[in-house]
Amino acid sequence: MDLLWNDGRLLVAGPDTRAYVTEGGTGSWVGVRFYPGTAPGFLGVPACELRDLRVELADLWPTSEVRRLEGRIAKASDPVTALEGVALERAMPVDPVLHTLVASLDAGRPVAVTADELGFGARQLHRRSLVAFGYGPKTLARILRLRRALALARAGVPYAETAARCGFADQAHLARDVRELAGLPLGRLLAR
Repeated sequence: MDLLWNDGRLLVAGPDTRAYVTEGGTGSWVGVRFYPGTAPGFLGVPACELRDLRVELADLWPTSEVRRLEGRIAKASDPVTALEGVALERAMPVDPVLHTLVASLDAGRPVAVTADELGFGARQLHRRSLVAFGYGPKTLARILRLRRALALARAGVPYAETAARCGFADQAHLARDVRELAGLPLGRLLAR
């Protein structure tokens, strides 16, 4: 999930389950990406309520507070630093259980094994994941796997080796996931 600044407005990008192409908006975009599971504490809204959405921060917070923050960022010489400051002021500590869940799934461990290690049943883990991440733990694992694959591919690891190292069945499986989740073929995504 992201907190975005564009055209003098603060926006929230909810968790995406598919590729999202930005339409409209002029000027430059500035954003802060939250560590998985931390944005709901910052925003005061369960992540599942924002899944696949872009909303004005003023739809979630009091308008007067949002206007004050927008004015502060607009006046700043560096909007990136100002936006980071806004995010840090209200930052919540990372829930250790969620941190362990993300770390385990990011390491490629299966969801069922991770749930057992955390002492959660499948339904309980799914409910907690919806609130924290906006989708279930299997979708989170898939997105984290894609991030690992993109990091390897950007580092020059051949696509077939990247697929194998990240747990994809083969290079075609990697290509399908990239196209589905990012909306572009792997080569075009890496060229951006």
